[in-house]
Amino acid sequence: MSTELRAGYKRTEVGVIPNDWNAAPLGEHATFRTGPFGSALHKSDYIDGGVPIVNPMHIVDGRIVPTRTMTVSEQAAESLSEFRIKPGEILIGRRGDMGRCAVVQSDQVGWLCGTGSMIVRPLNTDAEFLQRVLSSPQAISAIEDSSVGTTMINLNQSTLFGLKVQLPPLPEQRAIAEALSDVDALLGGLDRLIAKEQNLKQAAMQQLLTGQTRLPGFSGEWNVKRMGDLFRFSGGYSASRDQLSTEGHCYLHYGDIHGSSKTTIDTSDDFQNIPKLDISINQVSRESLLEDGDVVFVDASEDDDGTSKHVVVVNKENLPFISGLHTIVAKPKTAELAHEYLQFCFQTSAIRKQFMFYAVGTKVSGISKSNIVKLTLPVPTLAEQTAIATILSDMDAELYALQTRRSKTQALKQAMMQELLTGRIRLV
Repeated sequence: MSTELRAGYKRTEVGVIPNDWNAAPLGEHATFRTGPFGSALHKSDYIDGGVPIVNPMHIVDGRIVPTRTMTVSEQAAESLSEFRIKPGEILIGRRGDMGRCAVVQSDQVGWLCGTGSMIVRPLNTDAEFLQRVLSSPQAISAIEDSSVGTTMINLNQSTLFGLKVQLPPLPEQRAIAEALSDVDALLGGLDRLIAKEQNLKQAAMQQLLTGQTRLPGFSGEWNVKRMGDLFRFSGGYSASRDQLSTEGHCYLHYGDIHGSSKTTIDTSDDFQNIPKLDISINQVSRESLLEDGDVVFVDASEDDDGTSKHVVVVNKENLPFISGLHTIVAKPKTAELAHEYLQFCFQTSAIRKQFMFYAVGTKVSGISKSNIVKLTLPVPTLAEQTAIATILSDMDAELYALQTRRSKTQALKQAMMQELLTGRIRLV
């Protein structure tokens, strides 16, 4: 690989940068103030709706997002006035995931730096630009290498003081920060569109899947059927995560149902991402082998939202597909439910309430095969099911398009950061 430098560039401790940029310890361009000790505040100081305290958990995607439960009285905050933040300062988390940092905005003046955070006060340096540098992969790696702690990294002032950063002239710092802020604004707009589309879909499901709103051309009462009349239920083949690899037959682990935002799993489209279990298929009960149109529910969850988690199997090629540990396999007994309708009909609040009613357990809750048969499901005609599923599938397609666009925009932002923060692309 060639080590020849481009004209107008130099090699420094932070990498190759333009000749008119500087590389210097952050301590030469900022001062620091670590948040107060936890003992500085007492239980009686905390009130709802008071002055927000900012700890690492409140720094999300370059923004400060306070919570009502982590606020103190004005009197308590004033007693710690040296830790109250001002616009143009940067708050950075000292514990856990490095790179959590945000510039204080004008409406956040007077908020309190928490014990797990640190205030960075830029000197003759653009705060927005410096925040981008501190949240870059290069800076995070350098901070982690220099920080103390084993189970949890703890950032201290001396680490930040000695952190080498690249600094272009001030006008270029501002231009870079503005360009990246424009991309952030685009991402924010996409996030709002996605949230709006998700809310519209939830409302549509609630109306259409319960019969509260009927599509043109459909009328008449729906049947209400017990799940035990619609499906026969069985368990999965037990295998631990350690037994899974990239070789063998497709295996559906309950953790992968919990971890997915999708309600379908396709042995064709998702084949590469489905874990495999390398055993003889003869060891697996036929009832644990998943066919096209089967529904797989989890029987264990650490939170209420996960109790009704499920996926509908798409297996057009009838590949060997093993349902795994902590799953309940629902195989259709009748042809009363259209395949495309299955991925939506278990997502209403009424169905979730039934799952919660029959769920058992304390730290881990779940539904049993003996109880899931008792749940009831409203069943329209196949024609109405198909019409409903078509509308909801179209909404899913719009959501997917927005999410894909957001992913591409996020990738673009990362590429821009890499090019702009190293001076490979110049804006001034």
